[in-house]
Amino acid sequence: MSVSLSMNERAGVLVDAVVEDAAALRVEARTLDSGARLVDCGARARGGLQAGLFFASVCMGGLGRVDPVPVSVGQRTWPGVGVSVDEPAAACLAAQYAGWKLEHEDFFAMASGPGRALARAEELFEELDWRERAERAVLCLETRQDPPAEIVDKVAQRCGVPASEVTFLIARTASVSGSVQISARVVETALHKLHELGVDPARVRSGWGCCPIAPVAADDPTAIGRTNDAVLYGGTVHLWIEGTDEETAELAQRLPSSASDAFGTPFGELLAAANWNFYDIDPMLFSPAVVTLTSTESGRAHHGGGLAPEVLERSFA
Repeated sequence: MSVSLSMNERAGVLVDAVVEDAAALRVEARTLDSGARLVDCGARARGGLQAGLFFASVCMGGLGRVDPVPVSVGQRTWPGVGVSVDEPAAACLAAQYAGWKLEHEDFFAMASGPGRALARAEELFEELDWRERAERAVLCLETRQDPPAEIVDKVAQRCGVPASEVTFLIARTASVSGSVQISARVVETALHKLHELGVDPARVRSGWGCCPIAPVAADDPTAIGRTNDAVLYGGTVHLWIEGTDEETAELAQRLPSSASDAFGTPFGELLAAANWNFYDIDPMLFSPAVVTLTSTESGRAHHGGGLAPEVLERSFA
């Protein structure tokens, strides 16, 4: 399917607004030697909460709404984000999911954002019913480095646009913007796990979620642990999905992070034990702590999982 204004065009409009208000948002915009536009939301730029919210909205191709909300986990209330989306397969999987590997020499980043839907460089797009057409491409990178010219050329060629029409948003993990944009992936993690469980994401009609924002860590490795823990142990998602009560009830038990035997251990400790190989960690862990699935056939809600405040306290301390 497609909509009247592509995700890249929607994201481009949002980025234009961010650049217009760059000083107030504490972001820095510049043109790279390759001709691409780079908007630093928290790599070398200071960034902040508002920059993180913009980053997350751009990452979803302008099809999702991201708002600051309080999130209670146990006895503590954290600053958090609320995410709502009515085209979840497109916004969360065709755009927000970090699925495109970009690497050249010492540069490496997993690309998110609607530019992925133009490039269609991943097998995932053979299954998604989304066709994207745009004259510019927008990608979001969780990195401290500017993408080199070789990466810009690869992106431009794959997306079918000139290098001057490519925009990169960047933010390091250990930044306020980084913490915000990762927590805003709470619905996306649920959609991706549904896909891993063999469920067509197009069956999800709407999605809502909330997640605490992890305190900024002193370094990126620690921040990777904290930001993942925010979703795994503090994230809550509600999906409206096509399906029978029997199937929906079963999925509600299989979808939360607690369905994994690795549940209960801070993510940083799991990574250290796996020598920082993400692929050695049980993929069934990567989902929100609490899930509610409402069957659009019956209107009944089915619940699964539970928050883990003690793990979050341990991680965030």
